Amino acid sequence: MHSNDKNIESNENMAEDRKDTDLHILSYENIQKQLENAPYELGYYVLRFYSKDGRPSDKPTDTIDEFYLYPSGGTLRDKHFNIVFYDSRFDIYRGFKPPHLKRK
Repeated sequence: MHSNDKNIESNENMAEDRKDTDLHILSYENIQKQLENAPYELGYYVLRFYSKDGRPSDKPTDTIDEFYLYPSGGTLRDKHFNIVFYDSRFDIYRGFKPPHLKRK
């Protein structure tokens, strides 16, 4: 297990309202919400999502991993910095405005 991995309790009995508000479930909305307060360092945001086999999950799992969003290309990368996906909505060259620029 990677030092940043975090085991969590089983999700079988998770309340429906928590599923709707759990920021660790991969979705466009949850990426946006996490970006508002995510640490920005060395050109990327540190985000945390449930993961399965090292990939972010749109369903709760027993593991939460860190992923890295690079706005200078709109890529989300895993803990080994392999590209997980590209989304132009998070690409500064396609008009994305990084939230860390608004914080100061």
